[in-house]
Amino acid sequence: MYIEKVPNRNSPPAVLLRESYREGEQVKKRTLANLSKLPDDIIDNLKLALKGATLSMTEGIPNHFEVIRSLPPGHVMAILETIKKLGLDKIISEKYSG
Repeated sequence: MYIEKVPNRNSPPAVLLRESYREGEQVKKRTLANLSKLPDDIIDNLKLALKGATLSMTEGIPNHFEVIRSLPPGHVMAILETIKKLGLDKIISEKYSG
């Protein structure tokens, strides 16, 4: 697969996502998608991705946050749902009475 710009006489060039294949000894092209309406930076990223480059959505964005601690929320959600299903949420008080 590759991206090809096809010139048009009276309009901007068409940007096409294509693949090449063989029929006998002839090499032919098949258009998979018309990418003409996409912004240039997205087309450039697609070209890089098709060449096998690793793309990051955070490239060029400074890292303003530092993760100090991270906990998986799944186990807490499972316990809360079990408490609700058993009706314990109506019995258990939010305030400590000890």
